[in-house]
Amino acid sequence: MINQLGQVMLYVNDQEKAKEFWTEKAGFKVVAEEEAMGEKWIELAPVGAQTSIILHNKEVVAKMSPMVNLGTPSLMFFSDKLDELYSEFKNKGVTVGELVELPFGRVFNFADYEDNYFAIMERK
Repeated sequence: MINQLGQVMLYVNDQEKAKEFWTEKAGFKVVAEEEAMGEKWIELAPVGAQTSIILHNKEVVAKMSPMVNLGTPSLMFFSDKLDELYSEFKNKGVTVGELVELPFGRVFNFADYEDNYFAIMERK
């Protein structure tokens, strides 16, 4: 039986730039950096999170596993301080969408350095 989502693979063009974005802009922490069989991966997560993001080099993965879908997953993050986070992202120069009210709650989207868009929803 599956009881938890452990990791999300995020395939990027520049792992160091992606690590910089997630740590300096989004406040994630590096959990681990590993290298094996010619591939490097960087594991990141918010403090206390059960699920982490693994940054993989898109070009390396495409060569090693051509059948893997390298598209960006649609990720929804949660925050109990949405207004603070929205202001923080804007102050750090992160591209953010409008803060909107939807039937299921308030949400905004943001983009990383490679123009991949993700969303953050208020969850208290």
